Amino acid sequence: FHIRGAAERQAVTQTVRELAIKVADPAQEVSSLSGGNQQKVVIGKALLTGPKVLLMDEPSRGIDVGAKADVFRTMRKLSRDGLGILFATSDLDEVMALSDRIAVMSNGKLTGMFDRAEATEAALVAASALGHGPVPHGEQGA
Repeated sequence: FHIRGAAERQAVTQTVRELAIKVADPAQEVSSLSGGNQQKVVIGKALLTGPKVLLMDEPSRGIDVGAKADVFRTMRKLSRDGLGILFATSDLDEVMALSDRIAVMSNGKLTGMFDRAEATEAALVAASALGHGPVPHGEQGA
């Protein structure tokens, strides 16, 4: 396996610029970056493969409010540029702010599908509850 140093450096520099990753030097260790910038590095690495769809699991977990805004801005830009983004989150605010279409899953079952225009917090919570089924007799109030 041969990595062309110049091509790799150019790709890293371009990714750092496009995703606004805050680094002192593109060769800086990822582990020394803030959580939000580490998240953007993960996104950048995925983008270097030239995907048509990006799958993200809890993209804002463990990062501060400012970093969340950066990650969300990046997700919106990528979507506008034509990249499909499928993300899983338990944060209703994220779902409502970022999604064009919302699939609700509960206990491994698809319990609802909504276009952004018809999605409400109440509808999403109700769809989520559908996956839990009725409470068996004798366990109510336990």
